[in-house]
Amino acid sequence: MPEQKTILITGGAGFIGSNLAKKLLVQGHKVIVMDNFFTGSKKNLESFKNDNNFVLFEYDVINKLPDMKVDQIYHLACPASPPQYQKNPVETVRTNVSGSINALELAKKYQARILFSSTSEIYGDPKVHPQTEEYWGNVNPIGPRSCYDEGKRCAETLFFDYHREYGIDIRVIRIFNTFGPNMAGDDGRVVTNFIIQALENKLITIYGEGQQTRSFMYVDDLVEGMIKFMNTDGFVGPINIGNPQEITIKELAEEIIKQTGSSSKLVYKPLPENDPVRRKPDISLAKEKIDWQPQIDWQDGLKKTIAYWQDKLK
Repeated sequence: MPEQKTILITGGAGFIGSNLAKKLLVQGHKVIVMDNFFTGSKKNLESFKNDNNFVLFEYDVINKLPDMKVDQIYHLACPASPPQYQKNPVETVRTNVSGSINALELAKKYQARILFSSTSEIYGDPKVHPQTEEYWGNVNPIGPRSCYDEGKRCAETLFFDYHREYGIDIRVIRIFNTFGPNMAGDDGRVVTNFIIQALENKLITIYGEGQQTRSFMYVDDLVEGMIKFMNTDGFVGPINIGNPQEITIKELAEEIIKQTGSSSKLVYKPLPENDPVRRKPDISLAKEKIDWQPQIDWQDGLKKTIAYWQDKLK
């Protein structure tokens, strides 16, 4: 077992944060989850809420963080799906900017290593394919998705400026589409939408013609990459973490119908504004710097996620 560390996860009651917390507790660390429950859920923490190494702190990171000595910080706090972050865009920007400053200030005080969960959305609707970390992106700075895209871009700026100016030990990770247990059923993300619609034999809604592509990664692979990167010395990022298996949204829907044995039909609606046409990570840097690549095929990840929702919808 690794040496026990005290680890803070902001946004730790969310989809990714709760899966990360579970893994870190299994490794024997003390885990402090901080969340304001805007999109996170206490239900995601049920399986380990009585663990002696687990502490839950209801708090909003846009306020100065409470004084707590920690060894590592995973800064995940931020709504991550378009319906969520567009519902309260100003708060989304504040979470990314003020929240990042507050997390960085705590890291600065205690010389804690801090990892920021950035996103493939910083590449916008990319004109370079696949996307490497050197690509600066093609983002609309004033569109309906900008609160998230530009918020994350600004947070990356803050992390690198704190690193340059104060010597903060940062890690910046750019997460591509991820799915798995603990995703909220109403958060508007495509995998969950399709699975629930399929299990209920409802129409499956596809935006555009379904030819836009994404690269879907199962959450266990992401958690493995985050922990590996956090504990790798000498490289701060940014680094892409994603599954380079590129599929169309229509292929995803058809695979979910097949795996669920659903009688659902596909229905097509107009593509939302600024929705990226193609999205695929170049993960050469992750392979080189942290010896990481996804181990779980997207179809196998779907089986696990479908089983989770079958149980949840009983």
